[in-house]
Amino acid sequence: MTKPAGDLEMLLGLLHEAFDARAWHGPSLRTAVRGVDARLATWRPAPGRHNIWETVVHAAFWKYAVRRRLTGDKSRTFPIKGHNWFVRPANHASAHDAAWKDDVRLLIAEHRRLVETVAGLTPSSLRRPSRGSRQTPLFMIRGIAAHDLYHAGQVQLLRALARP
Repeated sequence: MTKPAGDLEMLLGLLHEAFDARAWHGPSLRTAVRGVDARLATWRPAPGRHNIWETVVHAAFWKYAVRRRLTGDKSRTFPIKGHNWFVRPANHASAHDAAWKDDVRLLIAEHRRLVETVAGLTPSSLRRPSRGSRQTPLFMIRGIAAHDLYHAGQVQLLRALARP
């Protein structure tokens, strides 16, 4: 019989499964974004609705925000001005291909930084609110994994709707 995973190990597994692992439930966020080009990333299902590109930057921002809440470090800022939802190019142009790829790399980098932060936590710190926060790390980390899965589903839906 194998030893049950501790909370920290379980949380790291959840982050991995939701972002870049193969899972039973469908694609992770990174898998859902794989193969998306700037043309598809800018497609919008209706005026005022978010596109894949905005969803990717939104997910990167919240990984940054959770990491910041876990560490209490207020000295760094997100590399893109704004908060929560960020306006990205409205229509595809070949000039946007590089910017799209940069924002996907930002998502991946923010995920790696978050995982490094979580891996550095102690099991005893998971159930105590983080500095300057009312939520525990356990709650926030489960939440950001769920956030990735939610947006992976949105990306998959947008991809399906964008097909002619």
